[in-house]
Amino acid sequence: MSSETRLREDICRFGRSLFERGLTPGSSGNISVRLDDGGWLVTPTNASLGFLDPSRLSRLNGRGKLLSGDAPTKEVPLHTALYETREAARAVVHLHSTHSVALSMLPEIDPRAALPPMTAYYLMKCAPTALVPYFRPGDPAVADAIKGLAGRYSSVLLANHGPVVAGDTLEAAVFATEELEETAKLYLLLRGMNPRYLTPEQVADLVKAFGLTPPEHGGHR
Repeated sequence: MSSETRLREDICRFGRSLFERGLTPGSSGNISVRLDDGGWLVTPTNASLGFLDPSRLSRLNGRGKLLSGDAPTKEVPLHTALYETREAARAVVHLHSTHSVALSMLPEIDPRAALPPMTAYYLMKCAPTALVPYFRPGDPAVADAIKGLAGRYSSVLLANHGPVVAGDTLEAAVFATEELEETAKLYLLLRGMNPRYLTPEQVADLVKAFGLTPPEHGGHR
């Protein structure tokens, strides 16, 4: 089995898992993987992640031109911006997961750190998470907003839309997206209850132990 064939099957497998667990409904959400030749595979437009066909995934060249498969998702500019600003990224996952979307709509969210340091695994897999303003789905301007982050964030919330997460593998991107969604759920469950977040000392210990980028947090009430 070729590397591309395996990646096509992995996209469909992970897509179905995300869909079946209610993490992105209907035909929402999209997944891409960068290939060794500089091109990439991406899920087609109006395709449900639960019912993808490996042979019909969109195959793009390095300039974003469709080479084979169905027409690609309209969110190609979003994916392109993350690949261009994060050289280590090999996969991008964008969902419309309920709790992450809800989080993106709250007035107290800090655009520099959408979530405070709640759990070790959130910091290890996602943090910090940026929040960018609302753009119409498919609007090329969202790419400029992502590029404006200068590659500092692997996880981003699109206001009133959903999360987009890059990873050095498809599995890493999927797992980080799931961790972001669960942390958003925790934040909403605990909102207004004055929960204990990780202390600066605990965060510093994680940063040192795992080589993390320390989160900037504040603005949470």
